[in-house]
Amino acid sequence: MTYRILADSVLIVHLLFIGFVTFGGLAALRSPWIALVHVPAACWGAYIELAGGLCPLTVIEVGFRRMAGEAGYSGSFIEHYLLPIIYPAGLTRDIQLWLAGFVIMINVAIYSRLVYRLRVSGPK
Repeated sequence: MTYRILADSVLIVHLLFIGFVTFGGLAALRSPWIALVHVPAACWGAYIELAGGLCPLTVIEVGFRRMAGEAGYSGSFIEHYLLPIIYPAGLTRDIQLWLAGFVIMINVAIYSRLVYRLRVSGPK
C-alpha cells in the first residue's frame, strides 16, 4: 500500500511538473524571478522530448508500482497517461518532436513578451 501511495504521489508531481514546464512561463510574466526555476525546467522537458528519453520521474513511479506488486508500464509518462487522453494511437517519435516544439514555442512566446515588458519598463 505504501509503494502504491508513493507511485501515485510521484504521478501527481510528474503531472504538475509537466504543467509547469508547459505553462510556467505565464507565472514568470507575473513574477519574473520564477524564470530562474522555470527556464531550467522547460529546457529539461524539451530535452527529454527531443532526445526521446524517459524522465527520471517515470522511472521512479514505475519502480514504486513494481514494488507495490503492480506490473508497472513500459514507455514514458506521456505515452502511458497523457497520450490516451490526447491521441488514440501510441506515442511516435514525430509526436514527441511535436510536443517538444509546442513546449518550446509557448515558452519562447512567453519569454519574448517578458523581455519586451522588462525592456519597456526599464530598471526601477
